[in-house]
Amino acid sequence: MRIDLHTHSTASDGTQSPADVIASAAQAGLDVVALTDHDTSSGWAEATAAADRRGLRFVPGVEISCLLRGVSVHLLSYFHDPEDPALVRMLAESRTSREGRARRMVDRLTPDTGLRWEDVQEHVHGPATIGRPHIADALVARGVVADRDEAFATLLSGRGKYFVPQTAPDPVEAVRAVRAAGGVPVIAHPAASKRGSCIDDEDVAAMAEAGMAGLEVEHRDHSDAERAHLRDLATDLDLFVTGSSDYHGAGKRNLLGENTTHPDTLARIDELASASRLARPA
Repeated sequence: MRIDLHTHSTASDGTQSPADVIASAAQAGLDVVALTDHDTSSGWAEATAAADRRGLRFVPGVEISCLLRGVSVHLLSYFHDPEDPALVRMLAESRTSREGRARRMVDRLTPDTGLRWEDVQEHVHGPATIGRPHIADALVARGVVADRDEAFATLLSGRGKYFVPQTAPDPVEAVRAVRAAGGVPVIAHPAASKRGSCIDDEDVAAMAEAGMAGLEVEHRDHSDAERAHLRDLATDLDLFVTGSSDYHGAGKRNLLGENTTHPDTLARIDELASASRLARPA
């Protein structure tokens, strides 16, 4: 069984619709795929229907934007109640923050690149969660940069003059919100130092104490040494480990199924989700 638990669609910053992500997953030989768009579950219904048609198992998820001491932290949530009021409010606030930040970055970019907010909106599909990738796509369309990778390495870099920090929830707070909503929280690419600063082991331990269940270890942005360290940390904290592609369609080089999750881990996620649902107030 081939399982990929981290993908993105046009509901956030991927380049394929939810249905097309599922179609690509089937073509890649996957048996199970999760859709984990940034701060939104709006693609779930379309992905579920597409997975049913193709005989794939669909895992509903979200990637929640968090921030700790100025460091970006991404929390994957699986099987939570998409109508839980507290989590709905947290995700809505994150989406609003993302859009406000994107607008301010465009304002900074305009004098040097001519980029306008209207240019960015042309690359946003419906009520998608807006982020830096949409700005990158607009910059590519204007011929300012060659691709998203160049945009993030230069104009959209966290160390550049156009960068605007995001307002986002504390990851421990987000873990608790996911648990309260009946979900299973897993930290995404926690040691991806090539992306920038990372939280430390003590921070991961605090998230585990709050109810975080797993670490995404097998990810292209982790070196062999980082993967080994995370496996040891997961053992120490009694967390399961996952592997995923973090697929964004043409938006990134990541390929569906390039890293996968063991079936026993998915069974563990199922058990935790069932227990969380049973523990929630009626």
